[in-house]
Amino acid sequence: MLLPQINQPGDLKKLPSEQLAPLAQEIRQFLIENLSVTGGHLASNLGVVELTLALHYCYESPKDKFIFDVGHQAYVHKILTGRQDRFDTLRKYKGLCGFVKRAESEHDVWEAGHSSTSLSAAMGMAMARDLKGESNKVVAVIGDGALTGGMAFEALNHIGHEKKNLLVVLNDNEMSIAPNVGAMHNYLSRVRSDRHYLRAKDDVESLIKKIPAIGGKLARTAEKVKDSLKYMMVPGVLFEELGFKYIGPIDGHDLPTLMETFRQSDNVDGPVLVHIVTTKGKGYKPAEADSHKWHGISPYKIESGKTLKSAGNPMYTEVFGSTLIELAEQDERIVAVTPAMPGGSGLMEFAARFPKRMIDVGIAEQHAATLCAAMAMEGMKPVFAVYSTFMQRAYDQIVHDICRHNANVMFAIDRAGFVGADGETHQGVYDIAFLRHIPNMVLMMPKDENELRHMMKTALDYDKGPIGFRYPRVNGLGVPLDQQLKAIPIGSWETVREGDNCAILAVGPMVQTALAAAELLKSSGIQASVVNARFLKPLDEKMLTDLADRGVKLLVMEEASQAGGLGSAVLEFYASHGISHAEVRILGVPDCFIEHGSIKEQQQEAGLTAEHAADLVRESVTGSRLALKSGLPS
Repeated sequence: MLLPQINQPGDLKKLPSEQLAPLAQEIRQFLIENLSVTGGHLASNLGVVELTLALHYCYESPKDKFIFDVGHQAYVHKILTGRQDRFDTLRKYKGLCGFVKRAESEHDVWEAGHSSTSLSAAMGMAMARDLKGESNKVVAVIGDGALTGGMAFEALNHIGHEKKNLLVVLNDNEMSIAPNVGAMHNYLSRVRSDRHYLRAKDDVESLIKKIPAIGGKLARTAEKVKDSLKYMMVPGVLFEELGFKYIGPIDGHDLPTLMETFRQSDNVDGPVLVHIVTTKGKGYKPAEADSHKWHGISPYKIESGKTLKSAGNPMYTEVFGSTLIELAEQDERIVAVTPAMPGGSGLMEFAARFPKRMIDVGIAEQHAATLCAAMAMEGMKPVFAVYSTFMQRAYDQIVHDICRHNANVMFAIDRAGFVGADGETHQGVYDIAFLRHIPNMVLMMPKDENELRHMMKTALDYDKGPIGFRYPRVNGLGVPLDQQLKAIPIGSWETVREGDNCAILAVGPMVQTALAAAELLKSSGIQASVVNARFLKPLDEKMLTDLADRGVKLLVMEEASQAGGLGSAVLEFYASHGISHAEVRILGVPDCFIEHGSIKEQQQEAGLTAEHAADLVRESVTGSRLALKSGLPS
């Protein structure tokens, strides 16, 4: 066994190169076995085993900087840098992060959970290196899916202009989370399929060298011949025109070729782009056959590939997808738009049912937002289906192109609230704060999956501007689903439990937590009302005024940033209306990043529990409280 001998990259270099291939097989088996227990990003990591081995064999981490785009494909990197003994804690609370994490290791120099940032980071590190007079290598690993992101193109343009020494490894596996789309994808496909590429390139260079240098005019002619031949025969010319030395495409599972290529690239002055072709899920048949399913997988049986996740109520995402089909059958204006997340957003069946009304723009949230604005202006009903954490990438377009134009765009905001194992880069806790202050925006969140359906009908019927409905990454409550969909009056809340002189205003899944808190308060003789504050903007001003006039003490409970969330909106309402006698406390996500773990553990850390809520209400009503049962200081 070779793998137990590798605790740091220096141990890897002690092995003769011919032992790297057997080590790669051990690493694959290690990943397959460990992730069958913990779950995680299996397919992407199986695809980069040889690449990661070659990088660590050829370079000196952490002196040389490895920057992994997104970072969910860095499990092999973690294994080689002293963390293989912690893989049983992968993506668990206080355990090993599923992404690159600077606090975990000196070898993790850049962390990200969103795509298309690696090239900008690499350029920044290369410029800092040169300003400090250092000589280390900078290597960015980016997938063909991430390369469709606009930020990646901005970085390519700058890198090519500055001509800094850095290496870009383009890991081309034809996938991001979903199959890639767009012109760049088609371009890479042509490069990938050209078997004569390397020979053609060599022939061009050889031909030019044979032309005698007997004058400037002939030399200029030679350059024109070279350019013409390259355009005819060398598809990789796009990157060379951007200022890169292009090498590839090469087999990303061929270790000797990879290492030789990296050694050659070190001799080039300026930026180099090495185009490798890999198979996502390499070495595990179920993952190779369905790399979309195995991008992020729950625990599974190794032999069959069957996941162990127990069946439960449909997830909110599934309810959204089926309801959108139902609405689209009634209204031909509905068009679904997603930034490379048709599966994760529950739109696969919609795509099959309405292929012409399903638009996947690739990893391009900004473009998706502005596209939706223009479609809405032309009388369509675009539904921007996007994760909360990814929507923040399109903030300027939401403000400038959608809300400023008052475009009638429907926002389907998935993964709102805590997201569990994906952790802090994916938490959907900021969208309320950055959406509710934008003029013309309407924002709502359902207490259950049935109310989600009615909110979608509300959004479809609404024609006065942008409107969004946010929903969590959890299973629904299993409530009956109404067949007849009805619009909910804009800005109306509902009281789901009557009480006396105190009330908990809750939104989304926190409604159930608030009901549990109200049950706990009964033992103290306190009858608390629970209000489903389903509209985050506009607020139910009539109810808020009535509650204040009756002297009801309020606790606002939200699985979202406490700063700028629903609680802030309630306080702003009372302040702007001169209602000084209202008593309001806020229980939301505190001013810190909540890391990976289960959603329940994340709620516990944030204090978003029935026990904590009951304690705060009890203190407000009686002046006394029990011991807090949360991760927050008392």
